[in-house]
Amino acid sequence: MVPVEPESRVRPTRGADRPPVGGVTAGSAVRGPAVTGNVPVGRSVAHARPRRAGGRGSPGTARAGDSGRPGGVRRGLVLGGGGVLGSAWMIGALHAYEEATGVDPRTMEIIVGTSAGAVLAALAGHDVSTTTMIDQQRGVVLEGVPYLDYARINATAPPTPRLRLGSRRLLVASARNPRSVTLLIAFTAVLPQGRGTMEPVERLVESAAIGRRGGWPASPRVWIVAMDYATGERVVFGRPGAPPARLSRAVVASCAIPGWYEPVRIGDRRYVDGGARSATSLDLLADLGLEEVLVLAPAASFDTDRPRHPAARLERRFRRSVTRRLLREAALVRAGGTVVTMLAPGRDDLAEIGANLMDVRRIPRVLETSLRTSAATLAALRGDPTPA
Repeated sequence: MVPVEPESRVRPTRGADRPPVGGVTAGSAVRGPAVTGNVPVGRSVAHARPRRAGGRGSPGTARAGDSGRPGGVRRGLVLGGGGVLGSAWMIGALHAYEEATGVDPRTMEIIVGTSAGAVLAALAGHDVSTTTMIDQQRGVVLEGVPYLDYARINATAPPTPRLRLGSRRLLVASARNPRSVTLLIAFTAVLPQGRGTMEPVERLVESAAIGRRGGWPASPRVWIVAMDYATGERVVFGRPGAPPARLSRAVVASCAIPGWYEPVRIGDRRYVDGGARSATSLDLLADLGLEEVLVLAPAASFDTDRPRHPAARLERRFRRSVTRRLLREAALVRAGGTVVTMLAPGRDDLAEIGANLMDVRRIPRVLETSLRTSAATLAALRGDPTPA
């Protein structure tokens, strides 16, 4: 039994949670170490398969499109919203997961992406490896490999918005039926219309999807979550029955932070960041018969800190709200017998993230910290000695 330091952040769940035992929240059907702090007992989700080299697809290696279900296990992956720093954290966590388990994220049966997670879901769906993603975060530009210049998407600070309501229709709908929307959804309606552009992100996804009709991969299935800016309803692009859209357009719609970026028009509707509805939309995977689901939730935290800066304290309050919703969504998925493992930033990660999830200057530190803390957490889940 190897304890995880407070920086670790994982919550695996299956079935009903047991009452806290000795200050540690316990989960059923678990194995692995007891954990200190506000983190539950761990469970390994490793199902080894041959590890593949980095890049956009290595010859002679198995893909989900080749074998369908590597190791015979039906897995899903949920990549949540969390800004550019949430993206950096998720890339580190994804790489650590692949190294720890031998499971390539590209072999998941289905990937759900919201906001920053939508970009990573699209890249993984189009065979971009975690190694390549790490290179991009470190500023390594390789010929023929998609690359995103964060300076071109107004990532650190928003441009001056237009002086008009973001969505008059959503405001009216919220006033007429206040119980149908959350406070956050209603707030997005009164924000001024953003002027930032997501065109570089759209080009990034298009370059990764060359040769694919509509840009959507056949395997893994990729679902992208956005919010209809007139009704506040969640729209899941890529899912049967969803409005038709190119993958690249769906991704930028999912990333369009109200008040920061322009709403994205698809057909005759406008869409904004899917995180306004849910930071993860984990509940979409309920009743799909998946055996395991890995959730990376950079906007949540199971082991938060106590910052002194007012902005950081407000950000942590928002995290607590996200975490509560995430746990409710996890209960819906695990009710069907699916093992749900959730990872979120811990104290060391939060110290590097700070209060502004869009601060591109912190990307290198957030990435490197996530690589270290995620590896430590996953090692503890397997019962291995925690890496130094």
